[in-house]
Amino acid sequence: MRVTVIDYKAGNLTSVLKALRYLGAEPDVTDADLSPIEAAERIVLPGVGHFAATERLDATGLTHAIRAAIARDIPFLGICVGMQWLYAGSSEAPEQPGLAHFAAQCTRFPEGDEKVPHVGWNSLEARSNSQLLADVEPGEYVYFTHSYKAPVTANTAAIARYIEPFAAAVERQNVMGVQFHPEKSGETGLKILRNFLGWEAKGTAC
Repeated sequence: MRVTVIDYKAGNLTSVLKALRYLGAEPDVTDADLSPIEAAERIVLPGVGHFAATERLDATGLTHAIRAAIARDIPFLGICVGMQWLYAGSSEAPEQPGLAHFAAQCTRFPEGDEKVPHVGWNSLEARSNSQLLADVEPGEYVYFTHSYKAPVTANTAAIARYIEPFAAAVERQNVMGVQFHPEKSGETGLKILRNFLGWEAKGTAC
């Protein structure tokens, strides 16, 4: 399977590529060349760091190519900042728009007794109709590291709780995102990546 992994200089590429290869995928990496996106069977957008780094996607034409691929029903998975980019934007970089596939804005965790960023293992509450999270049992743990989060909406595929409930995963048809790092989440993370690689159109999920 041809999986295109996008390198916009803010992703945890090494671990993502290792996990995909372990599962039998053949990932291509692109940082500007649009042809791997046009030929992709799956697209993965990793992310670590500041939301402003997604400006490179606009500057290189990758945003347009990704939109076109999504319109062709190519399955897309955003990881961490890659998931946040699926929204209209983030208060971390108000001047930088996201893809706006989902209308909401990402915001910073409120300051309080708990430390920000949210770093470490946390459990998932997955919705039963999620294809991405199929066979993920309630309470399974995955690894997070983030200061900004997406709100819980109708497209939320899984909720996690830290300071307040937030969207740990999002899913609408062929577009999916996870706030956590599946490539660092042991067997649960591999299960989720395996679900993504095996995703088939079955109507609207979530």
